[in-house]
Amino acid sequence: MRIMGLDVGDKTIGVALSDPLGWTAQGLEVIRRDTIEKDMNRLAQIISEYSVERILVGMPKNMNGTVGSQGEKVLAFIEKVKEKIDLPIKTWDERLSTVAAEKMLIQADVSRGKRKKVIDKMAAAVILQGYLDSGAK
Repeated sequence: MRIMGLDVGDKTIGVALSDPLGWTAQGLEVIRRDTIEKDMNRLAQIISEYSVERILVGMPKNMNGTVGSQGEKVLAFIEKVKEKIDLPIKTWDERLSTVAAEKMLIQADVSRGKRKKVIDKMAAAVILQGYLDSGAK
C-alpha cells in the first residue's frame, strides 16, 4: 500500500511517498502553494501517478500536545482535501520533524541554499517514516 505523506505549511507542501510495500519513505517534491484548487490538482496528479491509497498529514502540535494556530490551518486544509480527494486521511504528530530533517541535511553536508529547497519534502519523509516505523496502518 503506497502512502503519501504531507508536511503542510503556509507557503509550501512537502510531499513524500512510501514504497509500494510501505516500508520506506522518500521525499518526492515541494509544492509551492498558490490556490487551493492548484494544490488539490497537483496532489490528485501525484495520487494518480503513484497509485496512492492513503494520505498521512503531519499535524503540528505544541510541545504540550495541544493543537495551535498552525494545527488549525492544517485541519482546515484536510477538510479541503476530503472534499476533493476520496482517500483515507490520517494525521501524525509532526513535532520536531523539520528539526530532524534539517539535522539530516546538515550531516549530509547539504548547503544552506539547497536545504531550503528540499527541507519540506524531507520533513514529509521524516513524518511518513515515523508513521511507517510505528507499525500503524
